[in-house]
Amino acid sequence: MVLTAFRGAVGFLTRIPTGRSEEAWAAFSETPAAFPLAGWVVGLLVAVPLLGSALSSLPAPTIAFGYLLAVYAVTGVNHADGVADLGDAAVVHGSPEDRRAVLKDTEVGVGAVLALGTVLVGLALAALGVAGLPPIRAVTIALAAEVGAKFGMAAVACLGSPAFEGLGSAFTDNDPAALVAPALVAAPVVLLGAPAIGALAGAVAVALALLRWSRVNLGGVNGDVFGATNELARVAGLHLGVVAWTLS
Repeated sequence: MVLTAFRGAVGFLTRIPTGRSEEAWAAFSETPAAFPLAGWVVGLLVAVPLLGSALSSLPAPTIAFGYLLAVYAVTGVNHADGVADLGDAAVVHGSPEDRRAVLKDTEVGVGAVLALGTVLVGLALAALGVAGLPPIRAVTIALAAEVGAKFGMAAVACLGSPAFEGLGSAFTDNDPAALVAPALVAAPVVLLGAPAIGALAGAVAVALALLRWSRVNLGGVNGDVFGATNELARVAGLHLGVVAWTLS
């Protein structure tokens, strides 16, 4: 069951060909722990370019750009769509129903452009900061940020309620107690040191903040909230990891 759920998580959260199947998808939707479990794999893969300074004399900006390419090569751009949709919904003045209507609108508004631009710039600046650290420390921060982002998605699944029928509702049939298993999967991050703990904490804090915002402004969560949680939590995790390293 866990292995099948893990395969479903990797197939959904990345571009890695895992032989997607209805069985794997169903197992994943019922197993929140599969989110952070996949996060360990994703984190290790996207962190590979951060070893560049140890293997060559590449400058930090080049290494940071390599990390950016790795993030989207491994994870794709599906989650970024959630950032765009929530960006448009956030600028709507009205009721949760009005904002939910915007989520289903295929047009791209200024809110989407601003949200995507902010996330991309934030990720680029965080990558530059991480690339300037010792390679092993950079890898641990990138790994922790990815595990934290996926744990944040698990928190949304376990603590959120669906705003309407759709992708998000497939993951939100779990109760709060189901968050224990994802927490245990993510817990080994604390063994990686203070910067990794900072990255994990930053990612989780953003996920919980977005969950609260969604409850108030959308009446619940949907697939866009899951995607935006992944993207925003990663950025926050990277920045907090660098700050923690600076202060340690």
